[in-house]
Amino acid sequence: MIPTDFIIREIQPQDNAEIAKVIRNVLIEFGVPKVGTAYEDKATDEMYETYQKEKAGYFVVEHKGTIVGGAGFSALDNFEGNVCELQKMYFLPIARGKGLGGKLINFCLTKAKEQGFEQCYLETMPYMEAARALYKKNGFVNLDKPIGNTGHYSCNVWMIKDL
Repeated sequence: MIPTDFIIREIQPQDNAEIAKVIRNVLIEFGVPKVGTAYEDKATDEMYETYQKEKAGYFVVEHKGTIVGGAGFSALDNFEGNVCELQKMYFLPIARGKGLGGKLINFCLTKAKEQGFEQCYLETMPYMEAARALYKKNGFVNLDKPIGNTGHYSCNVWMIKDL
């Protein structure tokens, strides 16, 4: 059962610094390279502004007034078709293992489908095993090669799901 003291809500401008810190802390925790990943993305410091566009959204997980995770979606870059990308999904340890990942994925994908997307793509890394297991559990399947061009050349696991 998902604890009730975790709230999923739309990102606000004042959340930028806190969610950027969450993202970078998780990347450091997992030993992710800083180049070719979300660590160096300009968007990581401007998450609210980045998702203030058509057919996009970013949502944070808040616990007792502190942001402990988040995920979003946007149209897949450099790709023709009705495919969104699940983006920047990260959780601090306090938010893991509680069912929040699946809840947030479903929340994002419902919003994406409402906005007309037919499939959702994502990229991750092979050693992020819990994340890969979560994606598979939620209906994502592996692809042999990337689609679009996200610029995250350090991510070499590609997955997709029909919405």
